[in-house]
Amino acid sequence: MVHLWLVVIILTFSGTVVFATLRLTSTFLDITAASKQNSELKKAAHELMNASDFLTEQVQRFTVNGDIRFMEQYFTEAFESKRREDAISKMALDKRTDLALKSLQNAMDSSVKLMDQEYYAMRLVVAAKGYTDYPEVLDDVIIKEEDSALTSSEKMRLATELVHNDEYYRQKDLIRNSMQESLNEVEKLTEDIEDEEYESLKRQIGVVRIAIIIQAALIFFLLWLTTKLSITPVLRAVEEIKEDRPISETVGSNEFKYLASAYNKMYEKNKSSLENLSFKASHDELTGAYNRAGYDILLSNIKPESTYLLLFDLDNFKTVNDSFGHETGDKVLIKLVNVLKNAFREDDCICRVGGDEFVVLMRSSGNIHRRLIESKLEQIIAALGDTNDGLPPISVSVGIIDGKDADESSRLFEMADKAMYESKKHGKKTYTFYKTGNEG
Repeated sequence: MVHLWLVVIILTFSGTVVFATLRLTSTFLDITAASKQNSELKKAAHELMNASDFLTEQVQRFTVNGDIRFMEQYFTEAFESKRREDAISKMALDKRTDLALKSLQNAMDSSVKLMDQEYYAMRLVVAAKGYTDYPEVLDDVIIKEEDSALTSSEKMRLATELVHNDEYYRQKDLIRNSMQESLNEVEKLTEDIEDEEYESLKRQIGVVRIAIIIQAALIFFLLWLTTKLSITPVLRAVEEIKEDRPISETVGSNEFKYLASAYNKMYEKNKSSLENLSFKASHDELTGAYNRAGYDILLSNIKPESTYLLLFDLDNFKTVNDSFGHETGDKVLIKLVNVLKNAFREDDCICRVGGDEFVVLMRSSGNIHRRLIESKLEQIIAALGDTNDGLPPISVSVGIIDGKDADESSRLFEMADKAMYESKKHGKKTYTFYKTGNEG
């Protein structure tokens, strides 16, 4: 559940980062659009002034030399190109440009007002030159009586004066001032928009930074948690499994602890089963002593120089089976093993190597005195002759070999067997120590 919630939180912050990135892109586009808009609005304002200056230039040239081409270009700009009207239209597209639009409209009004004076000047030139082909709009211009009475040269001089005098240029200055006010408003509006967008951009960058830091911290925490609760316990578990040990149940997530507990139960059960199988494979089922296979393994791992091997053979065991039955015979064998266990140390190994033959390996016995072994054997012979347990009395013939007298462990049994047969020759129920070069 912790991992699930961490993943959900990380995905949430990832979504926040993606959203904030999109917002950054949008804000950047807004800033770009604002700059472009500023350029367009400035261009519109300049276009109005350029159009006004173009009209002025054409009317002034027309009044100076009377060339009808300049009049035609004037009216083409005024009624066809309409750059002044286009500038107003562009400015009116954005509601935020009301102040700039107002100033630009004032410039337009001044320009239109100035056109009345320019129309009158062009009408004087038409009259002076006697032109009959001119725009109809000039028909609506009525020449004053005193001006109509002037000669052609005087009309030309008056027309030129009308578009070059101080009043005319004062009107032109009004147009320029209004246009400059419009440009100032556009500049201020653009700066405000850019400042607002830049502040928004800074806030969004801050949000992205915080989200990335939190996301990185959560990812690091998730990796640490995964390592602590999953990866490290699994690696430790692998090492413990390799070393054939149970897995620790104190570390890791609850799920891992549950798996470790389940594994340990199977491990203990399997170990118990293997130990049981190993015990059965190396031990005699009746007496619990090591069997022949177990004896061979023990013999291959002892140090002869510090070992005594004692070979016990039950005397007249066949008679016991024939007289009392095999069940009693089995009990006699079990009794013998129990007596041997009581007489020898826990480190000494008792093995059943035949039907009624038993071997005792006294390991680490290099310092044991021979008299101690004799005392144990006398104790064993006495215990086997005791009938208080309801079993018939039995006796053993024993052959003993000190490992120091053998050149290799594989010959210990052979040498003990020779000593045991010496005991048989001497009337049984006795023991014989093997001596090198002597059979008795």
